[in-house]
Amino acid sequence: MSHLLTSRTPKPKYDVVLIGGGIMSATLATLLHEFDPNLEIAIFERLGRFAKESTAAWNNAGTGHSAFCELNYTPEKEDGTIDISKAESIAEQFEISKQFWSYLLQKGYIQEPKDFINSCPHMSLVFGDKDAEYLRKRHDAMIGSVLFSGMKFSTDHEKLKEWIPLVMSKRNASEVMAATKMDLGTDVNFGSLTRKMGRHLLEDSNVEVFLYHEVKDIDPRENGEWEMKVKDRIHSHKQEVVADFVFIGAGGYALPLLDSSDIKESAGYGGFPVSGEWLVTHNPELVEKHQAKVYTQATVDAPPMSVPHLDLRIIDGKKALLFGPFAGFSTKFLKEGSYLDLPESVNTKNIRSLFGAWWHNIPLTKYLIQQVAMTKAQRMQHLREFVKDANEADWELKIAGQRVQVIKKDEKEGGKLEFGTEVVVNESGTIASLLGASPGASTAAYAMLSVLEKCFGEKLHGEWKDKLLEMIPSYGQKLAGNPELTEKVRNYTKEKLELEY
Repeated sequence: MSHLLTSRTPKPKYDVVLIGGGIMSATLATLLHEFDPNLEIAIFERLGRFAKESTAAWNNAGTGHSAFCELNYTPEKEDGTIDISKAESIAEQFEISKQFWSYLLQKGYIQEPKDFINSCPHMSLVFGDKDAEYLRKRHDAMIGSVLFSGMKFSTDHEKLKEWIPLVMSKRNASEVMAATKMDLGTDVNFGSLTRKMGRHLLEDSNVEVFLYHEVKDIDPRENGEWEMKVKDRIHSHKQEVVADFVFIGAGGYALPLLDSSDIKESAGYGGFPVSGEWLVTHNPELVEKHQAKVYTQATVDAPPMSVPHLDLRIIDGKKALLFGPFAGFSTKFLKEGSYLDLPESVNTKNIRSLFGAWWHNIPLTKYLIQQVAMTKAQRMQHLREFVKDANEADWELKIAGQRVQVIKKDEKEGGKLEFGTEVVVNESGTIASLLGASPGASTAAYAMLSVLEKCFGEKLHGEWKDKLLEMIPSYGQKLAGNPELTEKVRNYTKEKLELEY
């Protein structure tokens, strides 16, 4: 999108300012413009292209998170039963995203769904008697929900060879393994999708997009408006821009910007940056033998975002396999950030939270140190738990995106590390920010509708309601427990998104 860069300067005042050119801002701008085309909206992105940070294809796993394969969404309770409530919630959120993308295709705002979404079975794979029993119980619990009906389960090596021949090659016949398979899974290139939305906004709407523009500070005005310092990074020009409503969708930089706003809701929040690396192969022979995303259990003391998985990726029409993620540590809040990001984020309002979270997560710190110290040969050893005869020459290391895990105030522990996505909104609903990582991009439409419910609730349920139902036909209804609606929604999105399950 760099060819779209112009020498325009922003206006001094907008109705809405969105900070960051990732999937969240692109989604929110599109929703707001659909609801009210007369709104004056500006998006400021500090880099020269949309979707260069967390949204970029190789900076995330590209999993359309539906809770089909992610075992951390289905914990085993003390009484031995499996709680699938979070899994159902995540699955419903992804269905909202698929409806929103289908609407964009139907209206001709974006084209070529294959550029950004493809069918790809989602599988969970576990080893040993104990985990096999857990997976069986999880499967039994999940197939009772209409959102997961059709999920297959097997412990039979011959069946597993059909599903995942690469993983089953050279396996000992006596090894206890269990897997579930859900054919409704998807692989998503969120970078491609975001740039398509960005192009539509720039060319076919009155939303103004400013690349290489960085918002440095946000201050409240007495009249309720927000004043921002905006730097044009090409011309080193600085100016003030005022807006009635501000959304901070700046990935890791959302935290310091939110803090600069001085809203009381931001007090106590801290950030813990975690980077990642993948092992990647483009060898067509290997790719041909692994046409799925396969997740397993996280190791002891590992954070949920470090669950090992071996995935098919389809990026720009080319297939590859990735394995990981291997966690890393950097004091940067963005991949193209500054090493001073973490130290500069510490202040009197969040130091107790940061220390408390660190003190109660010493095993996590140890885990990260071990991960950072790993050689490529050691990473290959982990891969060989999945692919027995993996050859180092076939695999290369690729740096993934930078994540900032949220640290929140906790009365008991001082601070608590959160692994989800969180929307922070001030009392008057004039500023909102998205913090956290997983499930992230998959649930962008749901997350941005949550922002609108909190900040534009009256309009959303009033004058915008018809348009909202046109975009998200299932809005306000639960799919879980409603087989008819679930089938209707899934058939509609399957057709529009050209999915092949």
